[in-house]
Amino acid sequence: MDRVGLIQMTSGPVVADNLAFIARQVESLAQAGAQLIVTPENCIVFGSRADYHQMAQPLGEGEVQSQLAELAKRHSVWLVVGSMPIRRDTGVTTTSLLFDPQGQCVAHYDKLHMFDVDVDDEHSRYRESETFTPGAKIVSVETPLAHLGLTICYDVRFPQLYSELAQRGANVILVPAAFTAVTGKAHWETLLRARAIESQTWVIAVNQCGTHPCGRETWGHSMVVSPWGKVVASLENEPQNLVVDIDLNQVQELRKTMPVLEHTRFNNQLKV
Repeated sequence: MDRVGLIQMTSGPVVADNLAFIARQVESLAQAGAQLIVTPENCIVFGSRADYHQMAQPLGEGEVQSQLAELAKRHSVWLVVGSMPIRRDTGVTTTSLLFDPQGQCVAHYDKLHMFDVDVDDEHSRYRESETFTPGAKIVSVETPLAHLGLTICYDVRFPQLYSELAQRGANVILVPAAFTAVTGKAHWETLLRARAIESQTWVIAVNQCGTHPCGRETWGHSMVVSPWGKVVASLENEPQNLVVDIDLNQVQELRKTMPVLEHTRFNNQLKV
C-alpha cells in the first residue's frame, strides 16, 4: 500500500508565494505519511506568456529547482512538480519534474499536447502553443513505489498516450492539470475515469482551482481513480491537500482477470 499526497492550489504569477504554499503542504503531507506528493500544472507560476518566459530556467539549473530538490530531500518524499517552464535551445516547454527522496531530479516530461482551444468562458481563447513548445517523448519511470506514467492536463483527451504508458508497464498515471472551470465541469471526471478503466491503472489527477490573479477560473476537484474506474477520494474547488492510500495489487489482479492489454489487436496486428 502506497500513500499519495495531492496538493490542490490556486497558483499566481508570484513564484515565491507559490513555492511557500507548496512547502507548507509538502510538510503537512509528509507528516501524514505521504510517500509520493503531486502538485498541479503551472504550480510554480500561473499567468501570462511573459510570466512563463521570464521565470523559465534550463533543466537542472536555477534557484527554483534547487528549492524543490531541497524540499523533497528535507522531507524524504518523491515530489512531482506538475509543470513549470523550462528553457530549451528552442523555446520553452511546460515540464513535469520528478524528484526522489534524495533531492535528485530523476525524470522529466515535456507536455505533448498543446491546449489550443476556444472555451465558452471569460478568457475565451486559449493558445498554449503561442507560449510553449510541445514535447516529443512519452515518459514513464520505474520507482520503488510504482511505475509512473507522466502526462499533463490536455493530454488526458488522448487515450492513445495512456494505452502506450500502460503497455510500457505504468501502474500509476499522473495528471497534473489546470483544467478550466467550463471544461472541467463537463468532462474532468469522465475523462479521468475513462483513462483509468482503459489503461487499468491508478490515475492521480491534481488540478488548479478557483479564480487566479490573471482572471482565469480552474475547476479543482482533484481526485484519485482506481483501475476499476472508481473515484476513491476527491476534493472540491478550494486550495487544500488530500492523502490517499492506493493498492497497486489491484492493477495486477485486474490485468490478470481482464487482460485487456494482451487482447488488443492494435499493436501492429491490424493494417489499414
